[in-house]
Amino acid sequence: MIIKDPVCGMEIDPTTAFTTREHMRQTFYFCSASCAEQFDADPHKYAMSGSATTGFNLSLPLSSIEIPILGLKKASQVSALQNALGAVAGVRTAAVNAASGIALVEYDPQVVTLPALIAAVKSAGGRVGGAQTRIGVENLRCASCVQFIENELKATPGVLNASVNVGTQEATVDYLPEKTALASLNTAIETWGYQTRPAASQEPVDQQQAAHEKEYRRLMNRFWFAALVSLPVLVTAYPQFIPIVRDWSMEMLRLAWAGAALLTLPVLFWSGSDFFSGAWAALKHRSANMNTLIALGTGAAWIYSTFAILFPGIFPAGTSEPFYDVVAVVIALVVLGQALELRAKGRTSEAIKKLMGLQAKTARVIRDGQEMDIPVEEVLVGDVIQMHPGEKVPVDGILVEGSSAVDESMLTGESLPISKKPGDEVIGATLNKTGAFRFRATKVGKDTALAQIVKMVQDAQNSKAPIARMADTVSGYFVPVVMILAVLTFVAWFDFGPQPQLVYALVTAVTVLIIACPCALGLATPMSLMVGIGKGAENGILIRSGEALQTAQAIQTVVLDKTGTITKGKPELTDIIIVSSRSKVESSRPSTFDLQPETVLRLAASVEKVSEHPLAQAIVEGAQARGLELEGVQHFEAIPGLGVSATVAGRRVLIGNLKLMDRENIPLGGLVEQSKSLADDGKTPMFVALDSQAAGIVAVADTVKEDSAEAIAALQKMGIEVVMITGDNRRTAEAIARKVGITRVLAEVLPEDKAHNVQLLQAEGKKVGMVGDGINDAPALVQADVGLAIGTGTDVAIEASDITLIKGSLKSVVTAIEVSRATMNNIKQNLIGAFFYNTLGVPVAMGILFPFFGVLLSPLLAGAAMAFSSVTVVGNANRLRSFRPKFSAR
Repeated sequence: MIIKDPVCGMEIDPTTAFTTREHMRQTFYFCSASCAEQFDADPHKYAMSGSATTGFNLSLPLSSIEIPILGLKKASQVSALQNALGAVAGVRTAAVNAASGIALVEYDPQVVTLPALIAAVKSAGGRVGGAQTRIGVENLRCASCVQFIENELKATPGVLNASVNVGTQEATVDYLPEKTALASLNTAIETWGYQTRPAASQEPVDQQQAAHEKEYRRLMNRFWFAALVSLPVLVTAYPQFIPIVRDWSMEMLRLAWAGAALLTLPVLFWSGSDFFSGAWAALKHRSANMNTLIALGTGAAWIYSTFAILFPGIFPAGTSEPFYDVVAVVIALVVLGQALELRAKGRTSEAIKKLMGLQAKTARVIRDGQEMDIPVEEVLVGDVIQMHPGEKVPVDGILVEGSSAVDESMLTGESLPISKKPGDEVIGATLNKTGAFRFRATKVGKDTALAQIVKMVQDAQNSKAPIARMADTVSGYFVPVVMILAVLTFVAWFDFGPQPQLVYALVTAVTVLIIACPCALGLATPMSLMVGIGKGAENGILIRSGEALQTAQAIQTVVLDKTGTITKGKPELTDIIIVSSRSKVESSRPSTFDLQPETVLRLAASVEKVSEHPLAQAIVEGAQARGLELEGVQHFEAIPGLGVSATVAGRRVLIGNLKLMDRENIPLGGLVEQSKSLADDGKTPMFVALDSQAAGIVAVADTVKEDSAEAIAALQKMGIEVVMITGDNRRTAEAIARKVGITRVLAEVLPEDKAHNVQLLQAEGKKVGMVGDGINDAPALVQADVGLAIGTGTDVAIEASDITLIKGSLKSVVTAIEVSRATMNNIKQNLIGAFFYNTLGVPVAMGILFPFFGVLLSPLLAGAAMAFSSVTVVGNANRLRSFRPKFSAR
């Protein structure tokens, strides 16, 4: 802990304080004898003006801030937040209002920063609200600049968090609008020499493509100019190999070199302008980045060469030849590498472009009784839109007239068209297949399902995985280390190298500056994340962050909620059994007895049509699906805990459990054993009696999804333990588990205990993924290392999850882990390649091979290697685009 001297205000470590004093039950620490003496003269004065334990000084001006807290419900949360904030050094008061969701904090801005307050909120389990914006950063290619810009943004008053992505060239900033303005965020970025622009991810696809092509043309124009200048410069750099030129006199050569000096000036300050402006911005902040290395290397080569031709006499013999070829060729190669990297980056974001390209361009709106075609951006909530076969649905809405079958495969993965009737929801970007209908728009613009999916994918692509933060940290230290190595290289060659020592020293130092490439390190993670998260979206998997993607590849145990995850979440009629005969629902074969399965089902469904029991609807729907006509009901009575009774077509019908049959003294015979067998299979049997005689059994069950068993087997094959968790009794739970091949079952778990059970699994040292779809699954989804929500489930579960599976199939869980593993393998390949390149390239550039083989790396080859190392990383990331899941979720 750091505290302040109460006299002078100096921050000191208590363990190294000069001396201490006790006063008013407090300990005070001092930096010197002078401060201690002043305190002794009037201790009360200093004790009242400050606190030795909090560091808060009452004499200094206070700052107060209102921090929005999301999801405040329990009093215990309020207390925990107040305690966490109050414990931060420099905080005077902290009051949390659960009703308004606001934490009011008074603090000393010289002691505590806003990020420290936010960290305290998060440590107490709170989530901070506020606004979020994305800002485009033009020409951001320097990986070492990422950390500088992030720190500058985080130091801006009112900023909660900031993340800069070199892959997307965007900064994502969470901030409090009442404390900061967007202009101050732009200024924070521009102080590092970069121009800001609207985030490309928030622009239409065609505008993004146009901006991309414009930047590519800009870089290629600069490359071609540098390349054309390089040709005559190379001729003068190696006259001994060029006919005619090798016969020139030294005076003629010096004139040619003077011409090369003039020719390379526009290469330096036009083709290479980005490097010098970036280096100057870093210098103003007393730091260095990739631009510094290139600017230093090429600038030093040009200055040395110019002095060599102007003042050859001051250089040792044989060292007065210029290196203008290094200037022109290195800049040309590096700019070409940036252009190729930009072109490759465009391919990494194709998934987003595909999603955004799904949206209809126009909508046929009915206004004042007239149909009119308008751009989709102009559709308003409440507009009625006419749809014809073969057209794309422009926005989300509710069908009000007509009917059709709509293909939703592009968003949900459902292969068969979905029938739509009045009252049903239609989703923007889906395809109307057969009929004509009208619907009323309920969500437009950024509120549509497609827009929300695109935003979630973009947010994830702009986020950082933990492994990326490590690479950013290394990149931040990389440039200063390389500059030190370049100086040491120069000194070593100048002192111990062969003649001409100055030339060798300069060439090797420049080569070290040019070959070092922090960009490859910085691009290794974000480029793979962009492609991997995009591939997930293509397969109906929305990954919220890079951290979730990284954690998912390490999952060892997957916990599956039963209802709605393994099963369909909706009871269905499964069996009809009549006395002395059994007929499966699927076949409903005629019986030789007078009593037919259809008769039992028709009478039971007629009664259940009036019932409000949750299982009643399954029996009714089962009868309707078989074309049975239901009859009128008289004398209906619900018997609590037992069943129902009614009169149908003059016959008294009883439907219920064994207790009801016993109460009515109805003998069941072999039906009892059959009901036990059904219960062992996880079904709910209900006895049916007609006119006080046992008629049969109808059984209902929440049936297993068609592909659940296959998906669970695939997870187990991947070495992942699968656990089922449910509130059902153990007998039913184990019956379902047997059907799908699960051996570990957590049954009879109350909703509030699901998170605790996940915690117990984590206590076994396992990385746990939780898959659920209901409100009661939300705490467990948050507790798990990775929460995966079924997209057909509740909004609460989806909001609490790290990964959303748009398709309702468990196969998506397998695909999500496959995407994660493939992406992380790709990232590791990129990082290993980047580290290998730099750890091998820098020593070679320093001349480590010269004593053994007489080989010295040319600055030209160093420039080519540096330029194409980044292109290689981006190219490897693009290999992920060929990823195909082992089986698709349908």
